[in-house]
Amino acid sequence: MTGTLPDGSTPAGSQPRGLLDTSTLILLPRLRDASLLPAEPLISAITLAELSLGPLVARSGQERAARQAHLQQAEADFEPLPFDAAAARSFGRVAASLRRAGRKTTARAYDAMIAAVAMAHDLPLYTCDPDGFAGIDDLVVIPVPDPDRRPANAGDR
Repeated sequence: MTGTLPDGSTPAGSQPRGLLDTSTLILLPRLRDASLLPAEPLISAITLAELSLGPLVARSGQERAARQAHLQQAEADFEPLPFDAAAARSFGRVAASLRRAGRKTTARAYDAMIAAVAMAHDLPLYTCDPDGFAGIDDLVVIPVPDPDRRPANAGDR
């Protein structure tokens, strides 16, 4: 991707480059503030793998079509970073961090592999689910507000 968002705008995030996790990529068209994203958003091959699974496990034709559209848009917009030897070495660090934090690597295997790709490329990880990456040493996580969640204390006013 050349640094443009689906609406044609260019994000002006605090980082020049950053890796988007799968949840953030799926929510990308609905994010409220594109300035929170990196100027050059990237994805990993793991995210593409997750998106490829989506249409195959959809429960309805409408859901299948929507998931297929997400996959095709990602394939058109991004050249994914591979899970290569450097990412495999980083994965060992990620798995060890998660074990020390008392978390199971297998429960969040895709997230752990996405984190490893980010670490291997020295990139911050932009995510709408920062809790999913908690406990991973040396991973820079940049939370992106989930457009489907109300801000904390929003109902307390």
